[in-house]
Amino acid sequence: MDTLRRLALDLLVTRDPDEKARRTRAMDPALPAGAADEITGHGVIPGRPDRPALVPHTELVKRSVHTLEGRIALVHSLAHIELNAIDLALDICWRFRDLPDLFYAQWMGVAREEALHFELLRDHLASLGARYGDLPAHNALWDMAERTRHDLLARIALVPRTAEARGLDASPPIRAKLLKAGDRRGAEILDVILHDEIGHVAIGNRWYNWVCEQRGLEPVATYAQLARQYDAPRLRGPFNLQARLAAGFSPQELALLER
Repeated sequence: MDTLRRLALDLLVTRDPDEKARRTRAMDPALPAGAADEITGHGVIPGRPDRPALVPHTELVKRSVHTLEGRIALVHSLAHIELNAIDLALDICWRFRDLPDLFYAQWMGVAREEALHFELLRDHLASLGARYGDLPAHNALWDMAERTRHDLLARIALVPRTAEARGLDASPPIRAKLLKAGDRRGAEILDVILHDEIGHVAIGNRWYNWVCEQRGLEPVATYAQLARQYDAPRLRGPFNLQARLAAGFSPQELALLER
């Protein structure tokens, strides 16, 4: 019988991005989570297409969004982030066991929405005359997932609550750039993504606080310790405080961010 955790691993190792997105959107989030000891890793994690080439982020060329090439580069980079986000949600489901059924159902729901985001951006790329894989991309998001693969608390703290939460800050200025460049469809897609990402980060905050409670840890001090331990990138403003508050960050955390 299929279970969410078996399906998550099967989707994670799928190499074709279109197939991964299509099957993730079609999966049934009501499947049982699966027994704790039945899931073992297989294949290359995550499954990667032959393209795009993955390079250090310092090697990516910045282009003006007011040119077609610049808009293609920006939308391509966003599509790459959303494909990584599918993998991150799938990975947290199969990798970490002995958690409440709601944990797996919620993260598979996140994967479904990330798959929609990827498809929206992929199709928009096509309307601009390009395809996902045409340009190089970086692997920074997955690098943090690798570094935190042995500890659920670190994974939640430094992926959804740090790397993905940066999307809450970045979306409004990116949307404004696209709109100023005349890319109304791109701006509309950013609206969808920001709306959904607030919910995704809220799920991260919920389970981060739950694990802290289970381990008897104070959330704010623990986050600071994990950020130092795993060399998380330093967060720089401006911050979307309204979106972060809606996503469940505490007023104390937001005050620390502003300082």
